[in-house]
Amino acid sequence: MAAAIDTIAEVGYARASLGRIAERIGISRGLISYHFAGKDELIAQVVAEVVDQGKEHMWPPIFAASTGSGVLRAYIESSLAFTREHPNYKIAMIEIARNDVGADGQPGPSSAAYEEAIRNLEDLLAHFQAAGQLRAEFDPRAMAIAIRAAIDAVGSRLTFDRNLDIDHYATEIANLFELATRSDEPDTHRSTPSRPERSAS
Repeated sequence: MAAAIDTIAEVGYARASLGRIAERIGISRGLISYHFAGKDELIAQVVAEVVDQGKEHMWPPIFAASTGSGVLRAYIESSLAFTREHPNYKIAMIEIARNDVGADGQPGPSSAAYEEAIRNLEDLLAHFQAAGQLRAEFDPRAMAIAIRAAIDAVGSRLTFDRNLDIDHYATEIANLFELATRSDEPDTHRSTPSRPERSAS
């Protein structure tokens, strides 16, 4: 998985052949083929690996927060902190998403993972809207898409700017969306969200 992620991040999805991935770790292409039926199956496992690690990183700070604004900030900052610690993960996922069409012409695994992440964030936003902790007037799905787009933009940026100050960007984006979603009502109600069933990454 690590070799596949690093290879995709380095040379792009199209050039990340099984042979190139095998060469990176000093094994034969046939050994990879023994474990995976082809590149599509390997990519599906890469997506699952990145999503799982992202959830493990993001869930603790998200569930430690107890207000709508706190959860939203934790979501944004933990997601971008994960990117800072694993930049190749984000770059690889962007590369995969750009080429994520199966042999049958249908969207591949990264498209499904992205949609799950959108719906999970949408659920969190709607939860805290209902609790009166976030502004009632915005559309949770539209806001979720905008937040994810701001987070995922870092992956494209990192392909040519590895010196991007991700922590500063995270703070600015968190401030921006806090202002966009902030309720005029005093944030006196505290409600901890139940653990999402969908991906948070």
